[in-house]
Amino acid sequence: MKPALAGFFVMENLFDLFYQSSGVSTDTRNIEKDNLFIALSGPNFNGNKFAIEAIEKGAKFAIVDDLNFANNKTIFYTNNTLKFLQDLALNHRRKFNIPLLGITGSNGKTTSKELINSVLSTHFKTLCTVGNLNNHIGVPLTLLQMNEEHEIAIIEMGANKLKDIEELCHIAEPNLGYITNIGKAHLEGFINLEGVVKTKSELIDSIVLNSGTFFVNKNDDIIFNAALERGVKIISFGSTNSDLVNGKIEALNPLLSFSYHSKDYHSPSLKTNLIGSYNLNNLLAAVTIGIHFKVPYDKINSALENYVPSNNRSQITKTNRNTLIVDCYNANPSSMRAALENFNQIQHENKFAIIGDMLELGIDSESEHQNILNFCMDNKIKFYTVGRIFKNLNPKGFLNTDEIKSDRVLDELSNTFILLKGSRGIALEKLIEQL
Repeated sequence: MKPALAGFFVMENLFDLFYQSSGVSTDTRNIEKDNLFIALSGPNFNGNKFAIEAIEKGAKFAIVDDLNFANNKTIFYTNNTLKFLQDLALNHRRKFNIPLLGITGSNGKTTSKELINSVLSTHFKTLCTVGNLNNHIGVPLTLLQMNEEHEIAIIEMGANKLKDIEELCHIAEPNLGYITNIGKAHLEGFINLEGVVKTKSELIDSIVLNSGTFFVNKNDDIIFNAALERGVKIISFGSTNSDLVNGKIEALNPLLSFSYHSKDYHSPSLKTNLIGSYNLNNLLAAVTIGIHFKVPYDKINSALENYVPSNNRSQITKTNRNTLIVDCYNANPSSMRAALENFNQIQHENKFAIIGDMLELGIDSESEHQNILNFCMDNKIKFYTVGRIFKNLNPKGFLNTDEIKSDRVLDELSNTFILLKGSRGIALEKLIEQL
């Protein structure tokens, strides 16, 4: 019998398959026993072709959007597997009446998410985005891990183009929100900075719809004004005159120490494992959200002092010859400038920056790369560049990591404090072994 198209009632029946399964998988390489396999497809692959393999590897059921692969026994048809995944996640999320915090921003999303989770998980059972599963597939996969033990969810939301955050908010229905900052990231998809502002503010619009609360850095005029314009309920933090938390930097040497105070508490100086003054706002956001949820101050302080960054995000790494700031996960003009400004403030006799291309900047790419070169030269920062865009502007630069490694110039760096900063696609972490 030919399977019927998945209408409302059929879709609800297909949702039931999830609750008979041990979890969801979209990759046959990671199938676990009794999983529900959802066959997603892309420009270069057809996930439907793997449905039978998924069943053979232990999946209990599979969902496909090609009738030729359905058997109505273990493999079932819907007209769009991606939409099915997203609708399933929304349906599942609505079963849990818990606070759900959506986090977005141009820079610092993952660090903020992890700091906030470090604080909240000392006092609550949290569900938190793993790694960077922050897109139209990763967000629903995270939501589908929600269970009755979870008391708070922390969902990171990434965006490459207009309406991306609106789409993710439709799936997750956040009732709390935080935007780390707004900068020049993924301009290729947003057209200009106004597009970035509009897209990130889609989170605020969703919080308004869900009668929720928005946490905001009062010193960030762009985000604060966007929140005021939309009439969302605000809880603010910052350096002065904020609603709940005010804080300041105590030291940068190069690790960041800071203190904060609320109406009834003054913290001691807290030494973190983070670098860069730009991380103060990420820390204060975590403090603010912790206080909002009545996490004891001693637990907040301990969580922030014990948090150690990973995944090449502003990590301090010591080799036999040098000390490195490894910040190779992502780069855009605002994060690159912030990293270089911080690097310029660090007191060390020998400093050297290795900077990689900032990708996906569209028509502004050349001018933004030139601005970074000008900053380095104006501040007398010694540097090498890696990547095709920088090399077009700086002929002495290197085309890729293989070229700089084979040139052996890195062998000359010793007893040096080195910044590695570039987009993920440049993979500057490949240089660590030679430093």
